[in-house]
Amino acid sequence: MATLLEAEDKTSISFPVTGMTCAACQARVQRTLAALPGVADASVNLITNTAAVRFDPAVISPPELVSAVQSTGYGADLPTEAPNYLRPDAQADDAEARDARSLAIKAIVSIAAGLAAMVVSMSMMGSVTANYTMLAITAAIMLWAGRDFYVRAWKALRHRSADMNTLVALGTGAAFLYSLVATLSPGMFVRNGIAADVYYEAVIIIIGLVLTGRALEARARRKTSVALRQLATLIPPRARVEESGDWVEKPVEQIKSGEVILVRPGERVPVDGVIIDGSSAVDESMLTGEPMPVTKAGGDRIVGGTVNTTGAFRYRATSVGADSVLARMVKLMREAQSSRAPIQRLADRVSAVFVPVVVAIAIATFLAWFFLADVAAVPRGLAAAVAVLIIACPCAMGLAVPTAVMVATGRGAEMGLLIKGGEILQRAGDVDTVVFDKTGTITEGKPAVTRVTPQPGWNEEKLLSIAASVEQSSEHPLATAVIDAASVRRIGLRPVTEFQSHTGAGVSGTVDGVRVVVGNAKLVRLSAADVGRSDINQGNASGETRIYVSVDGSLAGLIAVSDPIRISAARAVSSLRAQSIDVVLLTGDMRETADAIATQSGIATVVAEVLPEGKVAEIRRLQSEGRVVAMVGDGINDAPALAQSDVGIAMASGTDIALEASDIALMRPDLTGVSSAISLSRRAMATMKQNLFWAFVYNVIGIPVAAGVLYPFTGLMVSPILASAAMALSSVSVVTNSLRLRGATLQ
Repeated sequence: MATLLEAEDKTSISFPVTGMTCAACQARVQRTLAALPGVADASVNLITNTAAVRFDPAVISPPELVSAVQSTGYGADLPTEAPNYLRPDAQADDAEARDARSLAIKAIVSIAAGLAAMVVSMSMMGSVTANYTMLAITAAIMLWAGRDFYVRAWKALRHRSADMNTLVALGTGAAFLYSLVATLSPGMFVRNGIAADVYYEAVIIIIGLVLTGRALEARARRKTSVALRQLATLIPPRARVEESGDWVEKPVEQIKSGEVILVRPGERVPVDGVIIDGSSAVDESMLTGEPMPVTKAGGDRIVGGTVNTTGAFRYRATSVGADSVLARMVKLMREAQSSRAPIQRLADRVSAVFVPVVVAIAIATFLAWFFLADVAAVPRGLAAAVAVLIIACPCAMGLAVPTAVMVATGRGAEMGLLIKGGEILQRAGDVDTVVFDKTGTITEGKPAVTRVTPQPGWNEEKLLSIAASVEQSSEHPLATAVIDAASVRRIGLRPVTEFQSHTGAGVSGTVDGVRVVVGNAKLVRLSAADVGRSDINQGNASGETRIYVSVDGSLAGLIAVSDPIRISAARAVSSLRAQSIDVVLLTGDMRETADAIATQSGIATVVAEVLPEGKVAEIRRLQSEGRVVAMVGDGINDAPALAQSDVGIAMASGTDIALEASDIALMRPDLTGVSSAISLSRRAMATMKQNLFWAFVYNVIGIPVAAGVLYPFTGLMVSPILASAAMALSSVSVVTNSLRLRGATLQ
């Protein structure tokens, strides 16, 4: 995980890039951005048509980044305003839908025209009228349906680059020019002993099939972002806000923090806030994945986009706009889907040199046929060269990884798993050791006092009073349990001076002129108190945490606190073990308590009584053994250990989803999400490898076959039309394989 210090001097920006059609396009833009001074990291996504750049603003500016992309021949613009992740981009959706319809229409018309040209060719073979008729049809299709291929290929040539459009333009252009010369000057061919064949129908159908592939890709891409678009539409457009004692409706965008909002049964909550009065059962499934509504009452937090099912309530708005939970979820998903998995670098390296190599192979193919063929050398050489150019289009390589990342992160969000990107998705699949924190992770994180054992001369009320007085300045969950116990018994608290917090051990302070230490045995022993008495140490096998209290160096008593284990803990551990993953419990609590919790949850390895720096050291020790470690904690107290681990997984609760402290956030209090995240990662990595394998194998096998290597042995040649069909099928198969992740069974 990147440290906060590394990120402090870097700024991130995401902007749209237009004109990219294949892996070669993506690789060129990405190389250009990554090579700029001041750019720490650049990720260009072919699926979302975006560039995400992390850069040093003292060295380079956003306009310079955009200019660099434009210099490569692709379109790019800076965002005109800060992105509103809760406002669906209707214009972008409409444009995407129009483009998909346009591609489909052009594909259908082109294929129909190609079939018509074939009929004309077969019924009037060799006729001058037929040739001129097909010439007119082909020219019209090339200018209308295929125009983008030639325009983009020309732009790439002007910028000394090549991409998929170059291959299509060269292939269809060569076939068209050959046919044009055969139509206008057939005698020249006859005099040289060459049949004046034309390939107009091949040109038209190739354009139609390539467009069909693009149309199917566009449709599949829209499917991968369905979950994202659905999240962005959960917020209602208007809300009922209190103004001067009256209720008025106003657009959600105009709501400000602090305003009071009324929500009735059946309505969606418009923005995040805290309930003032009223109660209801709220459906938070969009946030946590849990189908059962959660009871909410005064003082409880409420999240925008959730559904109020029963009663009405008033609440005060807290987080609005980009600060809301839902906006942060959508932002995280967009960033994740725009990121790259490290495995993508393999495709990037190949794509960088792929098109020039293919053009060279096509030229070599034509020359080989020209010099070695015994009959019809030129037509056969041309057909083989065109087939090589068409079959080699690198669309599948460009789609292999990003489609799997998009589908997997979307599937994760549906399951309540927020995965921060392709790199995290890949890294999680390599995890072989999962380390759990105890409090708030394996346990509920809501401890309660179960017994109070005072020493002679003290009673329970007096012991609770002095302990709670010192603990009132602490935010630790155990401190809260002690304070709550004193509150329930209506025990008053006294002022504290010289308060000190001893990280991972306890607290101390002065109350009524006496020095009070409240904490674990190690801390209290430092105050000279004897904590070894057996009469107060009983009962720890149940998993109680013992809080010792010493006053002026003498032991005053013990307060036992119990934190119930999450019901999903044992299932989660069992599921991880089924995936051959080692599980460790790492806690600052006492050994006896940790052992009891570990036994109940099925964890065999326990490391207890460690401070935060000790947790980091233990993670490092495991990593030094060659293990890939995932740390699961609450995202706050365990931040150092989360940062040290290979994959940090934070338990999220309410509106505090700990996005900044982790690589993966569990949006529901179910520890089986840890095993699901690892299982999803492994399935996604398997899908990426399958996609890349077939994309590479397709070209390794397809290019030689298209060149005609099998002809001397089998008489088999691949026509340009079959080559274009195979190319389209390869791209669609990669996207379809990625979409299978949406229904994958996870452990």
